[in-house]
Amino acid sequence: MGKVIAVSNQKGGVGKSTTVVNLAAVFGQRGNKVLIVDFDPQGNSTTSLGVRKKSVRNTVFELIMGECTAFEAVVATEYRGVSLVPTTQRLSGASALLLDMKDKAGKLREALSEARGFYDYIFIDCPPTLDMLTINALAAADSVIIPIQCEFLSLEGLTELYNTVKRVRKTFNEDLRIEGILFTMYVDRYKVTGQIVKEVKKYFDSEVFETVIPRNVALSEAPSFGMPVIYYDKKCKGSKAYEALAKEIIKKNRRK
Repeated sequence: MGKVIAVSNQKGGVGKSTTVVNLAAVFGQRGNKVLIVDFDPQGNSTTSLGVRKKSVRNTVFELIMGECTAFEAVVATEYRGVSLVPTTQRLSGASALLLDMKDKAGKLREALSEARGFYDYIFIDCPPTLDMLTINALAAADSVIIPIQCEFLSLEGLTELYNTVKRVRKTFNEDLRIEGILFTMYVDRYKVTGQIVKEVKKYFDSEVFETVIPRNVALSEAPSFGMPVIYYDKKCKGSKAYEALAKEIIKKNRRK
């Protein structure tokens, strides 16, 4: 069975889609079969992979509504080993629709059950909210990566998400665990960076990734070309950071 990893933080602009797309690309280059589920109505992962939203027939909305299977929603990308279940703005209305459905928290888990037997890794790009979409993503996942920026407002969001993970574990998915807390847009010369890192490690030290993702021009530019950063500029600091993160995830899971 493939490993399902949700990438979640209810605060926007912290690098969720960047992390999903670039981790998936690294794992794909390593010979894995990888599926990205774009579960954010903004569709940043879809755009970042160069997939035109107007050209897709089925999306993750049709998938969770039971109108198609996972394989009917999958779109191939140009990048080795990486496939995508795309999204559009239509997904923004799904959270309200799910509230009236039976097994409302388990729709994505059920929809991905067949795909888990085919893909080595499934990455879920979660919306910047703590609504039924995020609950579905966490209920479907084996683990969650929490990207955070090194700024004080991120601490409040981290605590809220951590509490949500505990509630989901208690109610919908007892096996859900924290894959790791990932510092993104990291600038070590900023004083606040050191302060935030120290504060997070004070409470979550064992769950913090050693790898940090630096603030990097190539990481910002690559999505506008519809490319993961390792295809845009393999030698840049952003590419090397996501390669290091993939290795850290593999090493961590070998120990378990």
